[in-house]
Amino acid sequence: MRQTITLIKNIKRNYKLLANISKKGKHEEGEQKHKREPSGSREFHEITKRDAPARLRSELDKLIEEHPEQLREECRKELNGFAELFTRYLSESSTEIKWDAIQKLPQNSILQHADLPSPSLEKVKAMLQKLVMIKLNGGLGTSMGCHGPKSSITVRNDLTFLDLTVQQIQHLNKTYDTNVPLVLMNSFNTSEETAKIIKRYEGLQLQIYTFSQSAYPRIYKDTLLPVPKNCVVDKDSQGWYPPGHGDFYKSFKNSGLLDKFIKEGRTYCFISNIDNLGATVDLGILNHIFSSKVEQEFVIELTDKTKADVKGGTLIQYEDKLRILEIAQVPKEHVDDFKSVKTFRYFNTNNIWIQLPAIKRVLDQGLLNMEIIVNPKTLNNGVSVIQLETAVGAAMKSFNGCIGINVPRRRFLPVKKTSDMLLVMSNLYKLSNGHLVMSPDRLFPTTPLVKLGDRHFSKVAEFLNRFASIPDILDLDHLTVSGDVTFGRNVVLKGTVIIIANHGDRIDIPSGAILENKIVSGNLRILDH
Repeated sequence: MRQTITLIKNIKRNYKLLANISKKGKHEEGEQKHKREPSGSREFHEITKRDAPARLRSELDKLIEEHPEQLREECRKELNGFAELFTRYLSESSTEIKWDAIQKLPQNSILQHADLPSPSLEKVKAMLQKLVMIKLNGGLGTSMGCHGPKSSITVRNDLTFLDLTVQQIQHLNKTYDTNVPLVLMNSFNTSEETAKIIKRYEGLQLQIYTFSQSAYPRIYKDTLLPVPKNCVVDKDSQGWYPPGHGDFYKSFKNSGLLDKFIKEGRTYCFISNIDNLGATVDLGILNHIFSSKVEQEFVIELTDKTKADVKGGTLIQYEDKLRILEIAQVPKEHVDDFKSVKTFRYFNTNNIWIQLPAIKRVLDQGLLNMEIIVNPKTLNNGVSVIQLETAVGAAMKSFNGCIGINVPRRRFLPVKKTSDMLLVMSNLYKLSNGHLVMSPDRLFPTTPLVKLGDRHFSKVAEFLNRFASIPDILDLDHLTVSGDVTFGRNVVLKGTVIIIANHGDRIDIPSGAILENKIVSGNLRILDH
């Protein structure tokens, strides 16, 4: 009843205020004339924004009350988290930084991986006993034309992302007679399918835990009200979304796993994306965080920026704290400065080592602070909505004792497109206990730059159909393929190779062909007879 009375008072007050705003100017004779205020006016938006939290809270309460009683508490906990994020979104006018306020990076804020000493065998086991491996497993494979969790896509030797991760940790546990657990942070998109998949790993020397990140409601762009009509995500999947991997902290704590691992004496977690095949447990980094004289709560891996990575986040000192700067936070007039490889040499791999007790302290004391990412979307009916998201690395400034470590490129091997898949499936790498190791026959430490046309190669099934076998690319520097192109068996690509089939043309690269520093264009058909 009290909420209803308050809501009515707010409506009356706003009605009077809007009425006053609409009275503009007077005639020269002194007559007052009423003029309707355009809906895009500053005053209108200020009023709409000011009352948005109360209106949203009312709608969220309705969603909770209509949910089954035994599930309401969990629903309330998640929606309270969204309401908090929404309130911050309204109060923060901009996420842009003041470019001139960027400070010089402190000495030793970025360590070189090559300088980290290797630990003794005895020390390795003791350290691993205190480690938790966490993989971000909330994404689907839809962008690559696959159904289900992205982690279930086959990437090498009939093994999936998840298979390779399991092999890595099982090998680690067997080698050092330890028990590093694997934790998967799922989303509502991947949770059910992942639960079925991990049953195949029962009996291995590995404990697997799962928890789901929050499900937050999308909101209409114009009214800022929630899209879904009930809290059952499966019944209204367009109305809900997983709010980015920055949701890890609260969801990890709410799952009970944070307290469980702390009670077991574990002190650090290593977080990475499930599709980054280079993100394995690194004993040099592990040794550093356990032996450092200065307690290091948050360690982020950075790697050298190339022209292909100019949009990636970088490490800066700002307001006397180390933090990750993303391109969305950069003023438009300084975007070119941000992209400069000379100005910012490193970019964020999203491989992060965080102290577990520090996560608990930051959450318990309400210190967690991450920039909000506003992600515009369009529903199937054409209506514009927005998603409010956060990124796990953005929490860096909430912790003490933070550093970056410049790691080799081999620790950043993400598979986002089929062009990345071509690399990891090729003879460029050898597979050993779930680890992809660059072939010693490769003369350069860098990987080739590969660009495959979206129209014919973007989906995994299409990509695989266009290669009778994956080409030999040990000596490849650059490959661009566009149009209707197929490859026969045992093709060798060297140097810079560009293959362009114009619209209506088709190019079949014959089996056994060796292309070195070649441009192929026009029409080349090989027909069966």
